[in-house]
Amino acid sequence: MLAIACKYLYNDSTKGVDSMSTSPVYARIDTELKENAESILSKLGITPSSAIQMLYSQIVLTNSLPLDLRLPVSKPTSIGDMTRDQIDAELTKGLNSLQKERTYTPEEVDAILAKEFNI
Repeated sequence: MLAIACKYLYNDSTKGVDSMSTSPVYARIDTELKENAESILSKLGITPSSAIQMLYSQIVLTNSLPLDLRLPVSKPTSIGDMTRDQIDAELTKGLNSLQKERTYTPEEVDAILAKEFNI
């Protein structure tokens, strides 16, 4: 979960500037990604600058990136999502395995599924 720890800027009307010193951050990102992200931020009532401030605050607070960076876990393919050729290829692999007398115990199947699909 992302905890939010931000310092809020406020306008000091006597000075006409924000009371906290700020520095610009420049980054080049994909246009479509930027537009999609800004649309979501807008719905949340958060400006892009505030989102970046939140991100930087979390980096400092956690001494790490506040993201769960990992490769997505692959999921077993549903037979309904497969083409006839893909189904035939999988069945052929199974037949070849049986012809080579390679079978699996239920425990081995469980271990393979746990390793490959994290289930």
